[in-house]
Amino acid sequence: MKTIQLSNLEKLPYGAEEALNRLRVNVGFCGDRFKKIIITSSTPNEGKSFVSTNLWRMLAEAGSRTVLVDADMRKSVLRSRYQFASGEKNLPGLVHYLAGQVEIDDVLCRTNIDNAYLFPTSYTVTNPALLLQTERFSGLLDALTRVFDYVLVDTPPLNSVSDGDLIASHCDGALLVVRSGVTPRNLIAGSLKQLERAGCELMGVVLNRVEAKSNPYYYKYGKYGYYNDYYYGSDSKEAKKK
Repeated sequence: MKTIQLSNLEKLPYGAEEALNRLRVNVGFCGDRFKKIIITSSTPNEGKSFVSTNLWRMLAEAGSRTVLVDADMRKSVLRSRYQFASGEKNLPGLVHYLAGQVEIDDVLCRTNIDNAYLFPTSYTVTNPALLLQTERFSGLLDALTRVFDYVLVDTPPLNSVSDGDLIASHCDGALLVVRSGVTPRNLIAGSLKQLERAGCELMGVVLNRVEAKSNPYYYKYGKYGYYNDYYYGSDSKEAKKK
């Protein structure tokens, strides 16, 4: 099995680290029936890949064998921003697996973090919907579920392309990342309806980039379960300038 070095993960401020740790705990409270979990958003730039990566890391560091599936085959943020790479020029990825060119063991990678595994996207395509509709994708998630405690799936935004709906239909639950003060309410409502139509239960909403003057994180319980709201930024002074 190949090894990918995670060398580009940012060190988080205390408030963000603690809030994400609470998110990890709340995911555990949801029970064993949530093993295949998508982390998605309504629009780009809401922070879903940031949440995906750090939740994955924290679950692994807490002792849960966790695999992160990079299913954003149009524009992989995990590949571009976090520079997940093994040093191998022609690293096979999710596209190659769904196309039937390789098998699961050819793509699955361990990382330098104990219990954290990655199923990367190393090659992007313009229309991955056809690949996601094959039995190989659902079979992949089922196979990973038999090996790992959690299978986290990073997806494209729900309101941008149809990929997220297709992925959600094969998962147990969803975490919806919302950028505070930016994401229109009608788009959030549309995303909730899309998840409902896909038969994917909403586990919670992560409210990202909250301007918090005193407490950098807070929590509330609502109709759909735990809502994990946190502020993430370089420091509170910068937040006040915006």
